[in-house]
Amino acid sequence: MHFEILTLFPEMFSSYFGESILKRAQEKKFLSFGFVNIRDFTEGRHRIVDDRPFGGGDGMVMKPEPVYRAICHSRDRFPMTRVILMGAHGRVFNHKIASELSEYSDITLLCGRYEGVDERIRQHYIDEEISVGDYILTGGELAAMVVADAVARLVPGVLGNPASSGDESFSKGLLEYPQYTRPRVFMDKEVPDILLSGDHKKIETWRRMMSLERTEKIRPDLVHNLSDC
Repeated sequence: MHFEILTLFPEMFSSYFGESILKRAQEKKFLSFGFVNIRDFTEGRHRIVDDRPFGGGDGMVMKPEPVYRAICHSRDRFPMTRVILMGAHGRVFNHKIASELSEYSDITLLCGRYEGVDERIRQHYIDEEISVGDYILTGGELAAMVVADAVARLVPGVLGNPASSGDESFSKGLLEYPQYTRPRVFMDKEVPDILLSGDHKKIETWRRMMSLERTEKIRPDLVHNLSDC
């Protein structure tokens, strides 16, 4: 899978995508990332990417011309790419959406800044808009990292153990069960005996019960949604 990221600050991504699982996945050719500076598609020596909004108001708006050219550049290189604007007006990102996006071979993530992009870009030149939550960030770069990370780890081969993502929180509609490791006793607190029993069927039942209990306590909305399925 290839991620093309359109941004005013491409240097923000190198440290995150150059470490750990994502780094190894790139080395093994399961993933690739491209970072396109939207300023490269401006005209004039000042490389202006924003302007005041028509009708007045605070803040600045990203001009449509350089954003449009950056999107065209991505589509020219990856004709089947899905162009996604990171913005507050979109679908709220979750595991289901990450799973949907993991089926694409190419994804372009457009990172907004200032008061956002010109509405004509939103209406006519993107495939969808995604929000990572009901709060405001200074730009779409961090949101793009979140989406790319969540989607990438669902791509076959990215995780060392393909079963890992199947047991995580949200993969089955619930929060994940509690996890323990050595030492068996820490600060007088012991690992539950059931996990040391060797009885895999009982362990599976216990984990299911703990998952339901934790979800009911922290995210009861997920349990309700599960019961509606």
